[in-house]
Amino acid sequence: MSFLGLIAKNLLRQRVRAGLTTVGIALGITTIVTLGVITDGFKSTAGAFVTSGGADFMVAQEGAADMSFSIIPESVIPEIAAQPGVESVRGALFHVTRAGSNPFFFLLGVTAADVGAAAPRLVEGRLFEAGAERDVVLGAGAAADLGVGVGETVEIDDEPFTVVGVYESDVLWEESGAIAPLATVQRIANRGEAVSVVHITVEPGASVEGVASAIEAAVPSVVAIITAEDIGQVDSGFALMDAANIAISALAIGIGGIGVMNTMVMSIFERTREIGVLRAVGWSGWRVTSMILVEALLLCLVAAVLGAVAGVLATQAVMQIPAVQGVLEPAFSASVFVRALVIAVVVALVGAAYPAFRAARLTPMEALRYE
Repeated sequence: MSFLGLIAKNLLRQRVRAGLTTVGIALGITTIVTLGVITDGFKSTAGAFVTSGGADFMVAQEGAADMSFSIIPESVIPEIAAQPGVESVRGALFHVTRAGSNPFFFLLGVTAADVGAAAPRLVEGRLFEAGAERDVVLGAGAAADLGVGVGETVEIDDEPFTVVGVYESDVLWEESGAIAPLATVQRIANRGEAVSVVHITVEPGASVEGVASAIEAAVPSVVAIITAEDIGQVDSGFALMDAANIAISALAIGIGGIGVMNTMVMSIFERTREIGVLRAVGWSGWRVTSMILVEALLLCLVAAVLGAVAGVLATQAVMQIPAVQGVLEPAFSASVFVRALVIAVVVALVGAAYPAFRAARLTPMEALRYE
């Protein structure tokens, strides 16, 4: 019998035990993949908002618990615009409210001048004009979900708005939300004369990082957000998701490692005489160790494949929730699956380390006497 054939026979010898261990590890991998896909999806969506309207970066209130809680006084915007290297600035108020059956509707408040300067791709109607209070421009996704079109009335946060236009956007939050006059959104959100973020476009040839650092130094209590990773500075939700990823990965390694160790130790106890025979016919301790390690690796690799498939299916199930569809577009990046594979390999090595060491130390005489 070949080396790999012997390994396959050993794994199939105790199908129930090996199966339960595989299922346990697969569940951990499923959680890791699902949470990783959702986290990367949120970051990708948020990253698109950072550069919304052709901006190079944006600034928000330093230390804000959530982007929607960020408060920057409108009086600060001219100070930001006056910094060297800044070509244009646009303030925006980010308000999460209810519209129709969607409890997470994103209403963006901007001035008529700013929405005109960075106009979204209109597919129908027009943008609202200066002085308008009850006009709104809906994202194409929101218009479809709410079943309204140009000229019709829609209720947002229990207030009536007239739909004057419908637009498309590469930013999911905007596609499934709406843009309304800043003063109206400030009143609804009870924010006074404040915005949540300021989008900034730098002059040609200017360094984005340099301009961002200058603004942080000159304007107190604001922080520059250049990439999606920077959003964690003003949104604790991203930091919590990253922490959850690390914690779940550690738990998967610990719990999975114990499961693999239990399976392999029991397997060695049951095969002690067999291992003694292998040692007696010339198998080295290293070859016995390799056999145990490969058995554990195969067990965990099967679990990784099953867990990855289950993770994709679980993510698709989450995406069937209407409220989630408007705020998340899953990102099935290669890094998520590579991370799951690495964790499966680590689980195998951690779990098989002691059993392999024990098997390698068995002498032929000791093993053959074992009953």
